[in-house]
Amino acid sequence: MDTYAAQAQLDRQDIWQGFKQLLPLSFFVAAFGLAFGLAAHQTGLGDGSIVLMSATVFAGTSQFAALDVWGLQVPLVPLMITTFAINARHLLMGATLYPWLRHLPPAKRYGMMLFASDANWALAMQHFHKGERALGILFGGGMAIWAFWMIGTWLGIRFGSAIEDPVSIGLDMVLGCFLLAMALGARKDLRTLLIWIVAGGSSMAAYWWLPENSHVVVGALAGGLLGAIWMEKGK
Repeated sequence: MDTYAAQAQLDRQDIWQGFKQLLPLSFFVAAFGLAFGLAAHQTGLGDGSIVLMSATVFAGTSQFAALDVWGLQVPLVPLMITTFAINARHLLMGATLYPWLRHLPPAKRYGMMLFASDANWALAMQHFHKGERALGILFGGGMAIWAFWMIGTWLGIRFGSAIEDPVSIGLDMVLGCFLLAMALGARKDLRTLLIWIVAGGSSMAAYWWLPENSHVVVGALAGGLLGAIWMEKGK
Protein backbone atom coordinates (compact mmCIF):
# COMPACT_ATOMS: atom_id res chain seq x y z
CA MET A 1 0.00 0.00 0.00
CA ASP A 2 1.50 3.35 -0.99
CA THR A 3 1.70 6.41 1.26
CA TYR A 4 -1.43 8.06 -0.11
CA ALA A 5 -3.49 4.89 0.29
CA ALA A 6 -2.27 4.44 3.86
CA GLN A 7 -3.47 7.96 4.71
CA ALA A 8 -6.81 7.44 2.95
CA GLN A 9 -8.36 5.52 5.81
CA LEU A 10 -11.57 6.57 7.54
CA ASP A 11 -13.51 5.30 10.53
CA ARG A 12 -16.12 6.69 12.92
CA GLN A 13 -13.51 7.81 15.42
CA ASP A 14 -11.74 9.85 12.73
CA ILE A 15 -15.02 11.49 11.73
CA TRP A 16 -15.87 12.36 15.33
CA GLN A 17 -12.42 13.82 15.95
CA GLY A 18 -12.71 15.92 12.79
CA PHE A 19 -16.13 17.12 13.85
CA LYS A 20 -14.79 18.25 17.22
CA GLN A 21 -11.77 19.98 15.69
CA LEU A 22 -13.89 22.23 13.47
CA LEU A 23 -16.64 22.76 16.04
CA PRO A 24 -15.27 26.07 17.45
CA LEU A 25 -15.07 27.63 13.98
CA SER A 26 -18.55 26.35 13.17
CA PHE A 27 -20.13 28.75 15.67
CA PHE A 28 -18.89 31.67 13.57
CA VAL A 29 -20.17 29.96 10.42
CA ALA A 30 -23.60 29.83 12.09
CA ALA A 31 -23.53 33.63 12.40
CA PHE A 32 -23.08 33.94 8.66
CA GLY A 33 -25.83 31.39 8.09
CA LEU A 34 -28.05 33.55 10.25
CA ALA A 35 -27.22 36.60 8.11
CA PHE A 36 -27.94 34.64 4.94
CA GLY A 37 -31.25 33.35 6.25
CA LEU A 38 -32.32 36.89 7.10
CA ALA A 39 -31.17 38.33 3.76
CA ALA A 40 -32.83 35.56 1.75
CA HIS A 41 -36.07 35.97 3.67
CA GLN A 42 -36.05 39.72 3.00
CA THR A 43 -35.45 39.02 -0.70
CA GLY A 44 -38.74 37.15 -0.81
CA LEU A 45 -37.57 33.53 -0.98
CA GLY A 46 -39.77 30.99 0.74
CA ASP A 47 -38.50 29.29 3.89
CA GLY A 48 -38.26 25.90 2.16
CA SER A 49 -36.28 27.31 -0.75
CA ILE A 50 -33.84 29.05 1.61
CA VAL A 51 -33.19 25.89 3.60
CA LEU A 52 -32.87 23.81 0.41
CA MET A 53 -30.35 26.28 -1.04
CA SER A 54 -28.17 26.19 2.08
CA ALA A 55 -28.36 22.40 2.28
CA THR A 56 -27.43 21.67 -1.32
CA VAL A 57 -25.27 24.64 -2.36
CA PHE A 58 -23.41 25.04 0.96
CA ALA A 59 -21.37 28.01 -0.27
CA GLY A 60 -22.03 31.20 1.63
CA THR A 61 -20.38 33.73 -0.67
CA SER A 62 -22.06 32.48 -3.83
CA GLN A 63 -25.40 32.25 -2.05
CA PHE A 64 -25.15 35.90 -1.04
CA ALA A 65 -24.13 36.75 -4.61
CA ALA A 66 -27.19 34.90 -5.91
CA LEU A 67 -29.43 37.08 -3.77
CA ASP A 68 -28.02 40.18 -5.48
CA VAL A 69 -29.42 39.08 -8.84
CA TRP A 70 -32.56 37.40 -7.54
CA GLY A 71 -35.91 38.77 -8.62
CA LEU A 72 -39.21 37.91 -10.24
CA GLN A 73 -37.31 36.80 -13.35
CA VAL A 74 -34.04 35.20 -12.33
CA PRO A 75 -31.24 35.77 -14.93
CA LEU A 76 -30.16 32.14 -15.07
CA VAL A 77 -26.97 32.44 -17.16
CA PRO A 78 -25.45 35.36 -15.19
CA LEU A 79 -26.38 33.54 -11.99
CA MET A 80 -24.61 30.38 -13.14
CA ILE A 81 -21.51 32.30 -14.24
CA THR A 82 -21.32 34.23 -10.97
CA THR A 83 -21.71 31.08 -8.88
CA PHE A 84 -19.09 29.21 -10.91
CA ALA A 85 -16.61 32.07 -10.67
CA ILE A 86 -16.92 32.38 -6.90
CA ASN A 87 -16.73 28.62 -6.36
CA ALA A 88 -13.93 27.96 -8.86
CA ARG A 89 -11.54 27.39 -5.96
CA HIS A 90 -13.26 24.03 -5.43
CA LEU A 91 -11.62 22.85 -8.66
CA LEU A 92 -8.26 23.39 -6.98
CA MET A 93 -9.47 21.76 -3.76
CA GLY A 94 -10.56 18.67 -5.63
CA ALA A 95 -7.28 18.48 -7.53
CA THR A 96 -5.15 18.74 -4.38
CA LEU A 97 -7.23 16.11 -2.57
CA TYR A 98 -7.28 13.65 -5.46
CA PRO A 99 -4.15 11.64 -4.46
CA TRP A 100 -5.97 10.57 -1.28
CA LEU A 101 -9.58 10.47 -2.47
CA ARG A 102 -8.82 8.31 -5.52
CA HIS A 103 -8.42 5.32 -3.20
CA LEU A 104 -12.07 5.59 -2.10
CA PRO A 105 -15.11 4.19 -3.92
CA PRO A 106 -16.79 6.88 -6.11
CA ALA A 107 -19.85 7.16 -3.83
CA LYS A 108 -17.69 7.90 -0.78
CA ARG A 109 -15.36 10.16 -2.75
CA TYR A 110 -18.03 12.47 -4.12
CA GLY A 111 -20.15 12.25 -1.00
CA MET A 112 -17.19 13.51 1.00
CA MET A 113 -16.62 16.40 -1.40
CA LEU A 114 -20.19 17.62 -0.81
CA PHE A 115 -18.96 18.74 2.63
CA ALA A 116 -15.70 20.29 1.42
CA SER A 117 -15.22 23.93 2.41
CA ASP A 118 -12.25 26.25 2.78
CA ALA A 119 -11.70 25.49 6.47
CA ASN A 120 -11.83 21.69 6.55
CA TRP A 121 -9.91 21.45 3.26
CA ALA A 122 -7.08 23.65 4.60
CA LEU A 123 -6.85 21.76 7.88
CA ALA A 124 -6.99 18.37 6.15
CA MET A 125 -4.24 19.32 3.70
CA GLN A 126 -2.04 20.48 6.57
CA HIS A 127 -2.39 17.08 8.26
CA PHE A 128 -1.96 15.14 5.01
CA HIS A 129 1.34 16.89 4.32
CA LYS A 130 2.52 15.91 7.79
CA GLY A 131 1.92 12.28 6.83
CA GLU A 132 -1.20 11.93 8.98
CA ARG A 133 -4.65 10.56 8.20
CA ALA A 134 -7.03 13.45 7.64
CA LEU A 135 -10.12 12.19 5.84
CA GLY A 136 -11.90 12.39 9.18
CA ILE A 137 -11.09 16.10 9.37
CA LEU A 138 -12.31 16.62 5.82
CA PHE A 139 -15.57 14.73 6.32
CA GLY A 140 -16.30 15.17 10.03
CA GLY A 141 -15.14 18.79 10.04
CA GLY A 142 -17.23 19.46 6.95
CA MET A 143 -20.28 17.96 8.63
CA ALA A 144 -19.77 20.28 11.62
CA ILE A 145 -19.55 23.35 9.40
CA TRP A 146 -22.53 22.24 7.28
CA ALA A 147 -24.66 21.51 10.35
CA PHE A 148 -24.02 24.92 11.90
CA TRP A 149 -24.51 26.64 8.54
CA MET A 150 -27.95 25.02 8.42
CA ILE A 151 -28.70 25.94 12.03
CA GLY A 152 -27.67 29.52 11.32
CA THR A 153 -29.82 29.64 8.19
CA TRP A 154 -32.85 28.48 10.15
CA LEU A 155 -32.19 30.98 12.92
CA GLY A 156 -31.83 33.72 10.32
CA ILE A 157 -35.24 32.91 8.90
CA ARG A 158 -36.80 33.02 12.36
CA PHE A 159 -34.77 35.50 14.40
CA GLY A 160 -32.19 37.02 12.03
CA SER A 161 -32.76 40.65 12.86
CA ALA A 162 -30.42 40.23 15.85
CA ILE A 163 -27.36 40.32 13.55
CA GLU A 164 -28.16 42.25 10.40
CA ASP A 165 -24.55 43.06 9.56
CA PRO A 166 -21.96 40.47 10.73
CA VAL A 167 -19.22 42.46 8.97
CA SER A 168 -19.71 45.35 11.39
CA ILE A 169 -18.60 43.18 14.31
CA GLY A 170 -15.72 41.54 12.47
CA LEU A 171 -17.20 38.09 11.86
CA ASP A 172 -16.12 38.28 8.22
CA MET A 173 -12.47 38.11 9.35
CA VAL A 174 -12.75 34.84 11.28
CA LEU A 175 -12.48 32.43 8.35
CA GLY A 176 -9.79 34.52 6.65
CA CYS A 177 -7.65 34.50 9.81
CA PHE A 178 -8.16 30.76 10.19
CA LEU A 179 -7.04 30.08 6.61
CA LEU A 180 -4.03 32.37 7.03
CA ALA A 181 -3.02 30.41 10.13
CA MET A 182 -3.36 27.16 8.19
CA ALA A 183 -1.21 28.53 5.36
CA LEU A 184 1.51 29.68 7.75
CA GLY A 185 1.48 26.33 9.52
CA ALA A 186 1.66 24.29 6.32
CA ARG A 187 4.80 22.89 4.74
CA LYS A 188 7.37 25.47 3.74
CA ASP A 189 9.51 24.85 0.66
CA LEU A 190 10.39 26.71 -2.53
CA ARG A 191 7.70 24.98 -4.59
CA THR A 192 4.89 25.82 -2.16
CA LEU A 193 6.10 29.40 -1.75
CA LEU A 194 6.20 30.05 -5.49
CA ILE A 195 2.76 28.51 -6.00
CA TRP A 196 1.34 30.84 -3.34
CA ILE A 197 3.08 33.84 -4.90
CA VAL A 198 1.86 33.05 -8.42
CA ALA A 199 -1.70 32.35 -7.26
CA GLY A 200 -1.83 35.45 -5.06
CA GLY A 201 -0.21 37.75 -7.62
CA SER A 202 -2.46 36.55 -10.42
CA SER A 203 -5.53 36.91 -8.24
CA MET A 204 -4.63 40.48 -7.25
CA ALA A 205 -3.95 41.45 -10.88
CA ALA A 206 -7.30 40.00 -11.93
CA TYR A 207 -9.04 41.79 -9.03
CA TRP A 208 -7.70 45.14 -10.27
CA TRP A 209 -8.05 44.74 -14.02
CA LEU A 210 -10.54 41.98 -14.87
CA PRO A 211 -14.33 41.64 -14.33
CA GLU A 212 -15.76 41.15 -10.85
CA ASN A 213 -15.15 37.76 -9.21
CA SER A 214 -12.75 36.65 -11.97
CA HIS A 215 -9.84 36.90 -9.53
CA VAL A 216 -11.03 33.69 -7.85
CA VAL A 217 -10.84 31.73 -11.12
CA VAL A 218 -7.56 33.31 -12.25
CA GLY A 219 -5.78 32.75 -8.94
CA ALA A 220 -6.94 29.13 -8.67
CA LEU A 221 -6.00 28.31 -12.27
CA ALA A 222 -2.60 30.03 -12.08
CA GLY A 223 -1.59 28.32 -8.82
CA GLY A 224 -3.07 25.00 -9.89
CA LEU A 225 -1.33 25.08 -13.28
CA LEU A 226 2.06 25.78 -11.71
CA GLY A 227 1.48 22.99 -9.21
CA ALA A 228 0.56 20.59 -12.04
CA ILE A 229 3.65 21.51 -14.07
CA TRP A 230 6.03 21.53 -11.12
CA MET A 231 5.14 18.14 -9.69
CA GLU A 232 6.21 17.00 -6.21
CA LYS A 233 8.83 14.34 -6.03
CA GLY A 234 7.21 10.96 -5.48
CA LYS A 235 7.02 9.67 -1.94
